[in-house]
Amino acid sequence: MDEYERAADQLKNVVKAICQNDFINIIDQETKDPDCRSIQTVMNHVVRSGYGYSNYIRKQFGDKWIERKEDYELNTPEDACNELDNMLTYTVTTLKNKWNFTFDEAVTNIIKTEWGQEYDFEQLLEHAIVHILRHRRQIERFLIKINMAH
Repeated sequence: MDEYERAADQLKNVVKAICQNDFINIIDQETKDPDCRSIQTVMNHVVRSGYGYSNYIRKQFGDKWIERKEDYELNTPEDACNELDNMLTYTVTTLKNKWNFTFDEAVTNIIKTEWGQEYDFEQLLEHAIVHILRHRRQIERFLIKINMAH
């Protein structure tokens, strides 16, 4: 969880410095992926995915879960950072009774995702961390593109 929070903090540091226009403007006009058109859509994807990872874990262990939204209405960089924090809080709550899992408990709980990949408990959490890192880098590349246009 420490590394997940660290990755989220790095992403928030990048996002906090983005002006409103750059946050909402379409940067990738050619992508067919609606989640990757603007910084705003990327952040919505990151938050939505984070809730999804927690829900996979909650469902695996029979815990109560909330339906994730399609649109988190991240209208400003501040909204995006706040909702990222909310998602992390949901994740911490998801893990509250799982901190003391043995190695065997972690690797024998196989979670099948909607995109067809199967992860054990630990791999799903590792994927969640890398997912944030990957999209932080995508946003950094968007910012390079924006700065070149100015």
